[in-house]
Amino acid sequence: MEKTFKITTPEGLHARPSTLLVSAATAFSSNILLSYNDKSVNLKSIMGVMAQGIAPGSVVTISAEGMDEEETIIKLTEIMISNGIGVEI
Repeated sequence: MEKTFKITTPEGLHARPSTLLVSAATAFSSNILLSYNDKSVNLKSIMGVMAQGIAPGSVVTISAEGMDEEETIIKLTEIMISNGIGVEI
């Protein structure tokens, strides 16, 4: 499963929103990837996410594969929207 988002935070995907996403992702057993500019990183790795340098207005895709992939995508979508990190496109 996967969903695509446009980043809406004025600072892009900086430390606070990245930490929220990584913290939520680590609770799931699925393999979760954050893809941006043809590069994918493990969403459970704060260093990997921060290294992407995702700016405001960027389009990212979050994908999950595993036993709890549907629940994973639902929760991460909720976090993206409710915390003003991004909007689903």
